[in-house]
Amino acid sequence: MFNFEGQRVLVIGGSSGIGRAAAQAFAKAGAAVTIASRSRTKLDEALATIGSTARAAVLDTGDVAAVQRFFADHAPWQHVVISAAQTPTGQVRKLSLDDAHAAFDSKFWGTYHVAKFARIEDGGSLTLTSGYLSVRPNTSSVVQGAINAAVEALGRGLALELSPVRVNTVSPGLTATPLWNKLAEADREAMYRNAAERLPARRVVAAEDVANTILYLAGTPSATGATVLIDAGGAIA
Repeated sequence: MFNFEGQRVLVIGGSSGIGRAAAQAFAKAGAAVTIASRSRTKLDEALATIGSTARAAVLDTGDVAAVQRFFADHAPWQHVVISAAQTPTGQVRKLSLDDAHAAFDSKFWGTYHVAKFARIEDGGSLTLTSGYLSVRPNTSSVVQGAINAAVEALGRGLALELSPVRVNTVSPGLTATPLWNKLAEADREAMYRNAAERLPARRVVAAEDVANTILYLAGTPSATGATVLIDAGGAIA
């Protein structure tokens, strides 16, 4: 169990899914957590699940001026986590160029903006989020695989540039989060069940699994420049 007592932690994308699970885990470990996302409604809902000391801030990582202003207005953080992204998906020949550009703008350039302006104390950490499509592509998500690979390369370079701030990337596989709530419950459960049957762990990834990995990377002083794949063994299946 890692101890983040009194440490200031910012989770961008902390209003739902992996980000919310990470914020909850940091709060349970004693951190003073701030969550940020574009939706005030989602932030308010998430605050009730994180802890009485948690704070929230509306922040759109695509708005460069807003990102710069946000970090200028806050004291340096001990740990920053980025899990916010909205990426339209589809085959390259069918996905519109506007949607492809929007996907890069949200996940890659949003991450880049935060990395450029975030103020983090020496020895602290910046954790990025990519995804298993960087190493296990499929025909309907080629753009997402390219974005994830770019985020991972960015993380490795930043680990050198931002030292002694530590920079790592978590790369989740299929993860049970509200992202999939757009599917009917029966279809969603069937998807999880069918995927689990092909995975060595015999289960899909839970948001809490990824959160545990994020805390491990943030709390391990020698962890930097790493990309940690957490996909229930999908890469070897």
